[in-house]
Amino acid sequence: MKAYDKQVGGGHYKKMKIQPMQYSMANELDACQHTAIKYITRHWDKAGKKDLYKSLHTVLLLIEEKYAWTDKDSAILEAVMGAMGEEK
Repeated sequence: MKAYDKQVGGGHYKKMKIQPMQYSMANELDACQHTAIKYITRHWDKAGKKDLYKSLHTVLLLIEEKYAWTDKDSAILEAVMGAMGEEK
């Protein structure tokens, strides 16, 4: 048995042909890239729309880390967090 044959907390990754972690490791993605892919990939089987909002938040973290942050980015972040029901 290998680690990819098991999953803690459900089976939403095990049923995939290529698990998000396998894809991320093979393509040497950073943590933000992997996390966004993970949330998008599992949204049907786990947290639905909330996982898609989490992916948007993760993409915004990547933008903040790699690009110049703007007022427009702040407005998008506020909208995403509001849609998730999170406090500012």
